[in-house]
Amino acid sequence: MLAVHFGAGNIGRGFIGKLLSQAGYEVCFVDINETVIDELNKRNRYTVEILGEESEQITVDGVRGINSQKNPEAVVDAIAEADLITTAVGPTVLKLISSVIKEGIAKRMVAGKDPVNFIACENMIGGSSLLKDAVAEKMNEAERESLNEYAGFPDAAVDRIVPNQSHEDPLKVAVEPFYEWVVDQTMMIGHVPDIAGLTYVNDLAPYIERKLFTVNTGHAITAYLGYQAGTNTIKEALEDKGIYSDVKKALEETGELLQQKHGFESSKHDAYITKILSRFLNPHLVDEVTRVGRAPIRKLGPNDRLVGPARQLVELNKEPTYLAKGIAAALLFDPQNDEEAATIQNKIKEDGITNAITSFTEIQEGDQLFQIIMKHFEEMK
Repeated sequence: MLAVHFGAGNIGRGFIGKLLSQAGYEVCFVDINETVIDELNKRNRYTVEILGEESEQITVDGVRGINSQKNPEAVVDAIAEADLITTAVGPTVLKLISSVIKEGIAKRMVAGKDPVNFIACENMIGGSSLLKDAVAEKMNEAERESLNEYAGFPDAAVDRIVPNQSHEDPLKVAVEPFYEWVVDQTMMIGHVPDIAGLTYVNDLAPYIERKLFTVNTGHAITAYLGYQAGTNTIKEALEDKGIYSDVKKALEETGELLQQKHGFESSKHDAYITKILSRFLNPHLVDEVTRVGRAPIRKLGPNDRLVGPARQLVELNKEPTYLAKGIAAALLFDPQNDEEAATIQNKIKEDGITNAITSFTEIQEGDQLFQIIMKHFEEMK
């Protein structure tokens, strides 16, 4: 069995590629990182370190790579032969890889191949659906009409913390013990692969929002409040009792929303929050607040991890006090070399905080949420 995986970075190697290899797939990584691809082809294996109470070294073998920049034809051929295609490239890159994926699907169509599934394992809602739309845009009418016969694009929710790291071995990657990979089985086509560690569900929305509004929300707020407090890492930030309390209360706010919206059991969701906070405090994970908080414009989007749940809580007549505090801290986030942070600071300087809030969050000046954010912003600046 052949699995083609786009993205040979830490998530690709340390999470998705590892599970695919352990499920018996030959894993072909597609990336533009020449060093990584060359090493994969030289060794056909790499090491994953599990950063738990006791460190565990796992060898992942049966792997190879293709440099998509140098050899796009080989990528097309691999897609045409694959039994499964996955991605971990980041939301902005999905559209960039859609052209070569389109060519691979077209080749499958001509050859009359069995249908294949493309699972985008990205930190976003509807990643596979976005990829499908991008692929379809590049197809002619006949190809678009046949797309659903040859390719499925099931959406997925993924969760694993992979900290910023540097190793002498360019292939080695360290990850936390916890992980979650959930896929919408109703969107799949043809063969449904049996992969240990992958959970199939018939309704993905609750799992996506639980992860986004707990893990991503908590991570982001910890980063932004930690940055304001002058801490360097996520663990250091949460060791501050005030920050820990604020983050926990923000997650209790999102928890109230998730329980009402999706029916999560209160005691089980409280345990989930506790588990998430303990993961952030893992002493073996050194994750800088500037890395976790980077690209704040995306994180401040109207439907993303901070503003999204806050707006929904307001609609339920709830006051998202601690989410608003996280939003205010994100607006003050200004590390060097973060282009999005610089864009926000320039907007505030040139047009004022009122226009900045509306521009980046789409929250209007007269809204209740706007006033809470402003209050926290003035207190923190």
